[in-house]
Amino acid sequence: MSKALGSKYSIETSSESKEYFEFVKDLLDDEVVSQMKNFTHHYSTTRYQHCINVSYYNYLVCRKLGLNSRSAARAGMLHDLFLYDWREVPKKRGDLPHGMKHPKVALENAEQYFELGKREKDMIERHMWPLTVKFPKYAESYVIVVIDKYTAMLELGTHCGRKLRSFTKNISRKHNTI
Repeated sequence: MSKALGSKYSIETSSESKEYFEFVKDLLDDEVVSQMKNFTHHYSTTRYQHCINVSYYNYLVCRKLGLNSRSAARAGMLHDLFLYDWREVPKKRGDLPHGMKHPKVALENAEQYFELGKREKDMIERHMWPLTVKFPKYAESYVIVVIDKYTAMLELGTHCGRKLRSFTKNISRKHNTI
């Protein structure tokens, strides 16, 4: 069962998420997209889970604003479709930082495996704006910029919360053994 971090709804079974699931089911079932489960993205979150988080919240916000929620959901699921651990890639002199170049890699991969509309392409390619320099063209692209940062903060908070709970458990154990 999959769900976005912070959401109480399963994206596969809840009535609240039925439309969203219809928009992304083919992506969730895809072998290439599933490979993102093998890469840690933000601390203890996999890239696949991060993309679900971005996809789901991007869908919700765009739907609420009357924007193209289908494109928002699909672009969110594909916005980080790069199949390597960026921390392990050797850096060469003159290379752009990962944050500036991975949107182009993700877009190239997404175009290779899926049919994309112009909004989806723009959302994927510009989701790291202002690092990507070129301004997003569509309202949905600005939404994904914000949602990507929002979900990264959720993921960081979840990771820090786990670390803090573990730390306090250890302190409690030590305190109880004295």
